[in-house]
Amino acid sequence: MIIADLEAGIGTLTRLPESSVDSTLVIVEPTPRSIDVGQRAVLVATERKQGRVTIVANKVANADDDARVRAAFADHDLIAIPADAVVIRADRQGVSPIDIDPAAPAVEAIAGIAMRLAPS
Repeated sequence: MIIADLEAGIGTLTRLPESSVDSTLVIVEPTPRSIDVGQRAVLVATERKQGRVTIVANKVANADDDARVRAAFADHDLIAIPADAVVIRADRQGVSPIDIDPAAPAVEAIAGIAMRLAPS
C-alpha cells in the first residue's frame, strides 16, 4: 500500500492518469472554502475514476461542524477527525500525536482510516 499526501487543491488530481489509484481521500475542514474545494476534488476524482472516494472531515469541533460536512458530502463515506488539543501539542513539539497520547480521540479516528484502507 502506498499513501501519498498531495498538495492542497485539485491540481494534482487533474494530472494523475485516469484510474491510477484505488482510493482517494479528500480531506476537508468544516469551513465553506474547504468544503467547496473538497466538492471540486470529489468531482475530479470521480470523473477520472480515481477509486473509492472517502471524505475525511478534519478538525471537527462540534455537531454543527459534523453536520455541515455530512450535508455537503451526503453521498460519500465520511470519517470525522475531531479537533483535539493533543494534535496541537504534538505539532508544537514536532512529534506525532500518537507519541503523546495513543488514546486521544483524533489518534483513534486516524487509526480508523488506516483500518478502512487496509486490505482485508
